[in-house]
Formats: sequence, C-alpha cells, structure tokens
Amino acid sequence: MATMTTRTREPIVPTAQDAAIAREASRMLAPYVEHLESLRFQVGEERKVTQKLLLPATAVRLLLDLLTEMAAGNAITLIPVHAQLTTQQAADVLNVSRPFLVSLLEQGKIPHIKVGTHRRVLFEDLMRYKKNIDMDRQKALDELVKESEKLNMGY
Repeated sequence: MATMTTRTREPIVPTAQDAAIAREASRMLAPYVEHLESLRFQVGEERKVTQKLLLPATAVRLLLDLLTEMAAGNAITLIPVHAQLTTQQAADVLNVSRPFLVSLLEQGKIPHIKVGTHRRVLFEDLMRYKKNIDMDRQKALDELVKESEKLNMGY
C-alpha cells in the first residue's frame, strides 16, 4: 500500500492567470457534468497534430472541482483515497493541530497503524471520522433549531 510520504504531491497555488483560465474552463465544462458518461475532446490543435482524448465521467467531475477551486484562487492537492497519512497530514485534512489529532488516535476515535515508531492514518478512516462528526454536528444544530422554535426564539 502506498503511503502519502512516498506519493506526496505539494499543494498547487494558482497564479492570477491560472485562476482566470480555470474560471473560463470550469464555466465551459460545468454544463456537461450533470448527465455526462464520458468526455471526448481533441488536444494539440496548435501543433496541427491532434489526438482524441477520452476522460471518464468521474475524472471530469474531479476536473471541474479542481478548476472551480483554482478559479477561486485556492491551493489544491491530490490525495489518493487508499493513502496512509502522517499525523501532520491527517491533522491538516481535519484542520486541527497535530497534538489534538494524536489525542483522537490515542482515544481510539480514529483507527491508526504504527509503522516503526510513527503513526499512520488511512485516509478512508479519517474521512469516515470526519463524516461522523459532521453528522453529529448537524444533528446538534437541528436540535438547537427545534428548541429555539419551541421557545419562540426565531426571527
């Protein structure tokens, strides 16, 4: 199984020119994504040597997400789902400190493995944890809304 340390891709920060090109490309690509099975297009038009390229629908959806983030000027990176992340990488994904993440690992809230003396977290386990806390957070917010409606605290 590949680890993030061997396949780390540095975040890409788009330039203003990249963002402008991405904005236009995402605008043109967006109408095709909803009912897309695959996308065919030609590349190499300027060199007069063209090749037809076929992209699977899932790759087109990812490409649109990538272009949308670039258009907004956001740094982006690619993380394979099967990846093993370091504690720092996992903390970065959750936007928490590394010590906080380590405490979650020690409490057993997120599964992890040891590689030598280092902890590794499977990306899919991290996303499962994130999904669960997001669902818990939404449930708590829904309960607060119900309570405020009961107490007539709405606007």
